Formats: sequence, structure tokens, C-alpha cells
Amino acid sequence: MANLLIVDDDATIRTFLSLAMRRDGHRILMAVSGEECLNLVQQEPPDLILLDAKMPGMDGFTCCAQLKTRLRDQCPPVIMITGLSDTASVDRAFAVGAINYATKPIHLAVLRHRVQQVIREQELMKQMASINQQLATANKELNQMARIDSLTQIANRRAFDEVLLKEWQHSARYKRPLGILVCDVDYFKQYNDIYGHQAGDLCLKHISQSLQLGTLRMADLVARYGGEEFVVLLPETNGLGTLEVATRLHTKVSNAAIPHAGSQLSSVITVSIGASWTIPSLYDHPKNFFETADQALYEAGTGLLTGDELKPLCRQ
Repeated sequence: MANLLIVDDDATIRTFLSLAMRRDGHRILMAVSGEECLNLVQQEPPDLILLDAKMPGMDGFTCCAQLKTRLRDQCPPVIMITGLSDTASVDRAFAVGAINYATKPIHLAVLRHRVQQVIREQELMKQMASINQQLATANKELNQMARIDSLTQIANRRAFDEVLLKEWQHSARYKRPLGILVCDVDYFKQYNDIYGHQAGDLCLKHISQSLQLGTLRMADLVARYGGEEFVVLLPETNGLGTLEVATRLHTKVSNAAIPHAGSQLSSVITVSIGASWTIPSLYDHPKNFFETADQALYEAGTGLLTGDELKPLCRQ
């Protein structure tokens, strides 16, 4: 059932309570003083404490207050057993943290009922805590899933927009450069027409892997922005660095050598890339930053882009 700690300086009462609680299936620990109670609880926390209010040395009120101070939320529930039935003593028991009380002479049926009630309440609280933890974990996983592209398993547009705003604000505050690449798969409609949409999905997965392999830092973010369009965010990256990454990513995708019989540019899948970099300002909006790179991609058209070709498209 439960582990109970009986704290009372009277051996007769300890024995009486121990026999009664054992009959209900509880495991019993005993202490003769408040000091011993504090030591036992720290060594082996019980599920419930039956604590005598009047004891020599440290009384039950002081002991209960010490338990609450030391253990805080981990403190076991306390039922105060007292021969003091006046309102002030009862109020004091609850004030120091007791969850319930019983008076002497002990009415065993009443005490057993209160013990069972407290134990049930604690079990329900544990169940609720477990459910809440499971819900929190599930919500965290759902939030994570909401930011992951289901096909490629990389960040999606929502995640990219959130990170872009965060990095924009950080870079603006510390006057640090920020680079961005917008990548579009060349002649992807023709690829789907020739090889089918399942092959097209597999192709996008391979491209996302190539883009991730081409970024060398944990801070760099590769995301699928939609359809066959990908974006890469490059914190702490100036124009030259942005161009280097763009060239490396372009090469990575080409070197993956995914056959494409419908391309007018190559026998394998290629991507076109628009690039932009800037030192952000809090007075500007990151949406304009993205649109600059997207416009650079539009001006580039389709084709193999080298670093030299990208240079005029890299805007500050």
C-alpha cells in the first residue's frame, strides 16, 4: 500500500498505530523525536508521516515546518496527531504544512479513513503529474513536428521564418553580417513528368541532404521553403562567405549526379541560387532581406551559377 512514518515519543502509541496501519497493508517506519524524523525522511522518504504534535525537544509543529523548508515540493504529506483540540492548535498545524490532523485519544476508524484519503489524493496527484508530463512531452514533439518538413525531414517554412526573425534581431543588435541563399531545382516539373512524383519526392530528399552536407556549421539552417524551393540561412556570414557557400552547395547537388533527361542544362539535377547578405537593422524587416535573395534568383534564371555569376546578385 504505502510507506508510513510514525513519529511519537510514546512507545505505546507507536505500537498501537503500527499494528493498526500494518493490518491495512502499510509498511511502517518509526521515530521517537522530531530530530530522528528529519534524519529518516532524508534517508528514506515515506509516502505519509503521522506526526505527534507534543514531543520533548523538537515538537511536531517545528518538525513539520522544518520538513517543508528542507524538502519543499518533495515533502511527504503530514497528518498531525495532537491532544490539543483547540482551534489555535489546529490552525497552527495547517499553517506549518500539515495536510490533515487527528486528535488524541485516537479514533482509529477516523484516522484510518484520513490516511486512506491522503494516500488516494497523493496517488491521483502522481497520476496527474505523470499525465501532465506526457502531455508536455507530446506538445513538445508536436511543436517540433510542426517545424519539420514531412518529406525531407529538414526545417520547414515556419521554422525558417522563426529562425530568420531571431537571427535578424540578434545580428542587428550586435552589428553582425547575415547571409541567405534561395535555391530552386532546375526543370523540376519536367523531372516529375518523366520520372513520376515518387521519384520527384526522392529527388527532393537527396537534394536536401546535399544542401545539409554543404553547410559546415551548426548555426547554418537549411529549410524547404515550399515545392522545389530551399533556403539557407547563414549567420555571421559576409558577402564573400555567402558566395563560397552558394558555390559549394551548387557543386554538392551537381555531384550527387541524379539523372535528369529533361533538363536543358545538364544530364543531372542542378539548382539555381540567389544570394543576399547584409548587416541587419532593427528599422528594416527580414522579409525584405529574403525578397532580395528571391529577386536575385529570379534574375539569375535557370542555369549553372558560379561564384563570379553570383557576385552581382549578392546584395547588401
